[in-house]
Amino acid sequence: MKSVKKSAVLFFITALFLSFTPRELRIFASWREPVRVKHAIVASQHELASKIGVEVLKKGGNAIDAAVATALALAVVYPEAGNLGGGGFMLVRFKDGKTAAIDYREMAPQAATRNIYLDETGKLIKGEGSSTIGYRAAGVPGTTAGLELAFKKYGSGKLKWSELVEPARKIAQDGYVLSYRLANLFKAYKESLERYEDSKKIFLNNGKFYEEGDILKQPELAQTLGRIEKNGAKGFYEGETAQLIAADMKAHNGLMTLEDLKNYQPKERTPVRGTYRGYEIISMPPPSSGGIVLLQSLNMLEKYDLRSMGYNSSEKYHLLTEVLRRAFADRAEFMGDPDFANVPTKTLIDKNYAEKRRATINLTKASKSSDIKHGEIIGRESMDTTHFTIVDADGNVVTNTYTINDLYGSAVTAKGTGVLLNDEMDDFAAQPGKANMFGLIQGEKNSVQPKKRPLSSMTPTIVLRKDGSLWFAVGARGGPRIITSVLQIVINMIDHDMNIQEAIDAPRIHHQWFPDEILFEPYGMSPDTRTALEKLGHKFAAKPINIASATGISINEKGVRFGAIDSRSDGEAVGY
Repeated sequence: MKSVKKSAVLFFITALFLSFTPRELRIFASWREPVRVKHAIVASQHELASKIGVEVLKKGGNAIDAAVATALALAVVYPEAGNLGGGGFMLVRFKDGKTAAIDYREMAPQAATRNIYLDETGKLIKGEGSSTIGYRAAGVPGTTAGLELAFKKYGSGKLKWSELVEPARKIAQDGYVLSYRLANLFKAYKESLERYEDSKKIFLNNGKFYEEGDILKQPELAQTLGRIEKNGAKGFYEGETAQLIAADMKAHNGLMTLEDLKNYQPKERTPVRGTYRGYEIISMPPPSSGGIVLLQSLNMLEKYDLRSMGYNSSEKYHLLTEVLRRAFADRAEFMGDPDFANVPTKTLIDKNYAEKRRATINLTKASKSSDIKHGEIIGRESMDTTHFTIVDADGNVVTNTYTINDLYGSAVTAKGTGVLLNDEMDDFAAQPGKANMFGLIQGEKNSVQPKKRPLSSMTPTIVLRKDGSLWFAVGARGGPRIITSVLQIVINMIDHDMNIQEAIDAPRIHHQWFPDEILFEPYGMSPDTRTALEKLGHKFAAKPINIASATGISINEKGVRFGAIDSRSDGEAVGY
């Protein structure tokens, strides 16, 4: 009895203390528990999409089937990033340990040339005609083709393609209830969306604006999904949908043609693999830079005792910043589409190479990014975003990131299709050596060329236990901040013993070589920590921001699934 009273008193005192402790001093990890289920789970950034994925699993579909249905649903209910008009990467690990990496990244149209986004004086074009907005900003979409490849090669065989498309088509036709966040996000992007007739009509209600609780119907998108439902990927890349896209492009001086659409092909790639403190890390290879930068950063960090430093100490943040400077400098120099450039993947993820890069870190003084160059590699080797993660009842896992780049992509909805087109051409180095919309400096290997895929930061990642069993899978949205977010989630799980929800919700920082500043989150760093870092010579961004948003799933030794959605965004993990 005394112990019960003592526990109650202790609980009361703790709660009272927390209620008067400044928030920035008491954030260690999430106050929420992850969603816990026994059999299968889908974690995506919209409840409806997650529920659709789970229904597929309940019907006997596997994680790949559910991924197709979830991705198509997000194209309807999460229009700022979920898409038919973009592309991405799907990483799969099967219950028998085999893996697959499907690259359905957008491709540059045939008419794209190295200097297409420069004016006659050699300066970057701004506004219409640039790589960031309008018809000429769009690469050839890969999403539908990539999903079909995944379904045909790795689906369960128990469900038809049409069964995976129909739920998304029905929501587009019948509509869904707009959240406060999405209704206001439309308004926030009105300056871009109102430039283009169909975007204004669909997302801005012809200037009348939607409010929270309104029903958004997308009949043109439903018709496009209907053609995909009936004809597969050909229903997008050929026939009426392709003709509508190509005609709208031609009418507005766009680059994409019928031939570009017809010739698009997704590709299977070999995942990159490495280890961190004995745990195997599996991630995406080029043209995603995410896997290489992740593994290179972990290789450099492995020599340090991060656990004893503490999860948010100035000592750890200094080290993390210095590691990221070097990894992003290498990203700029060495990475691009491996079909067009020799990317030294094996060297970049080699622990001996990481040791050479790590040796230049001073633990008592910040480097200047202007002094940090790429590493020395001798010889040659062989050749805004949304993320969801799915684990099925058999233990197959899909971790998928896809995007139209900026929120609402190019802001163009191809007339008559309901399809928002990407602005992925900005992920090329439109002017090698100059920053893109994310401030990223990129090199010649990522210059614009016809049929080339732009370098990406998407980092779908799977982590195995030391016995080879699946531990967790994670990914994020947020441009280059994806990489640093996934990196810190992996560290939180392995070095700081957090659960998947805590690891995702915990405060993060970001550094990407240039601009030479640390991005930090609201309430995510104590004043003392910041002061200590400034004394070492680090510079901070003017204002705090949320650094990406992630979704993930972990599995414990008993096979229980735990789903987590980032507190920085919408979404829900749903399972059974």
